[in-house]
Amino acid sequence: MGKKAEARMHKGKILSFVPTGEYYFTKGLKAYHRRDFIKAKKYLGRAMQLEPGEPMITCQLAIVSTELGEFENSNRLLHHILEELDSEMVECHYLLANNYAYMGFFKDAYHHAKLYLQLDPDGDFSEDTEDLLELLTFESEELEDELFLQQDDLIYKQEQARDLLESGYFPKAIELLKDVVKEYPEYWSAYNNLALAYFYLGKSEKAESILDDVLERNPGNLHALCNRLVFAHYQGEVENVTNLLTILKKIQPLLSEHQFKLGTSFALVGEYELAYLWLKKLYKQGFDGDGPFYYWLSYSAYFTGYENFAKSIWKKVLEITPDKEGSEPWNGEKASVNGFEDHSGSIFQKLESEYVEERLFALFLTTVSKKKEEIITSKRLFQNQKLTTLEKEYISLIRSGKPSITSDAQEIAELFYENHQPIGAIESGLYLMWFSVFVEVSKANIHLKNKRAWAGAVEYVWHKLRHEKVSQQEVATRYGLSIGTIGKYVKIVNDILN
Repeated sequence: MGKKAEARMHKGKILSFVPTGEYYFTKGLKAYHRRDFIKAKKYLGRAMQLEPGEPMITCQLAIVSTELGEFENSNRLLHHILEELDSEMVECHYLLANNYAYMGFFKDAYHHAKLYLQLDPDGDFSEDTEDLLELLTFESEELEDELFLQQDDLIYKQEQARDLLESGYFPKAIELLKDVVKEYPEYWSAYNNLALAYFYLGKSEKAESILDDVLERNPGNLHALCNRLVFAHYQGEVENVTNLLTILKKIQPLLSEHQFKLGTSFALVGEYELAYLWLKKLYKQGFDGDGPFYYWLSYSAYFTGYENFAKSIWKKVLEITPDKEGSEPWNGEKASVNGFEDHSGSIFQKLESEYVEERLFALFLTTVSKKKEEIITSKRLFQNQKLTTLEKEYISLIRSGKPSITSDAQEIAELFYENHQPIGAIESGLYLMWFSVFVEVSKANIHLKNKRAWAGAVEYVWHKLRHEKVSQQEVATRYGLSIGTIGKYVKIVNDILN
């Protein structure tokens, strides 16, 4: 033992070494310059643990992740910097552009490249960014013809799926979105819409599992977090709603798509001040919004005291979606949001579905629609080649009251309508479940004698699939049934659905 060490021991002092984030950052940089990316990731990860709010450390870790081919992790870190740590660290856009280009998401790559040049036209990476843009847009005809068309096809499919969701066309939306995620396994927007489709169809457990998968593979995904908030709100999970709101209130997204999602999600759960903050910001920026954008902007404006602005925006809502007339936010309780039954376009779309249960559901919607005569006498209905004997019998019932097996299906759906109207995206899951059961019942020639028992059983199963707290006794009382009767029919319904 040396004299200095002995001296320290005699003085009774132990000099400990406490490494800092800067220490590990320096070691990480040295490893990076040696191109030892595994060690660089290890050191930089430790540095980030010690100093989680330091954007330079996070950015260097993102660069190392790119070198290791971990593009998803790199993008997550870069978005984290821009949205939470330092929005002025514009070089992150250049890095994102390169990552997205490698991943094949050329529209996203183009967006971030243009944004970088817009924010820092004379920056260190401006020449490289211009080269990347040239590659993306001009250099290769094959790139333009195939890759951009592939991206356009992806966007088209996503928009088509969104239209199907908004029209309550859930099985078809699920079919389309499953194809999209199979072809593009890292296209998170499609996963999120797929979760919505399952949720609206009443399959909340499946929807939640999809969101779990997204957040595991793409932590912090804003769309998944917003969908979680909406699901928790609809299912009355107050504590979960509070926790998610705490997280989402801290997020400051830069992309207009993320601001729109955040704003509409806040509006959906009644957080109108936050909704107005984000949606009005987009409006000022000249955001080219669709019907839902103006709808929620008007609602959030009205409920935060900007009544005149809300009314001016509502004119835009009616220009895009005339069916919204009557659902103005200032109508109070009278402003029940119109259901699918008052949207003839939605009904016709369902009538042309590949799924018989959706076509039957559309015919029920017709019976309770203000536009019943318009639909039932339309040329479009007469020319529909997808209608089977079952739907034609239903049409005959609507036109002339001629009784058939569909009379029973109609009466049971009317029992639902007493408590579940107007029929929106959530409620449609109950009716679709009923008509799915009815199709199987009609194939088996089962007589629907106890209609209240069938209705009560289907409603109970629907609530349970949505993980809603409801007892058989509660539903039995609502439909005037004994607990034994509803239990018997619940078993039958479960057997049919399984």
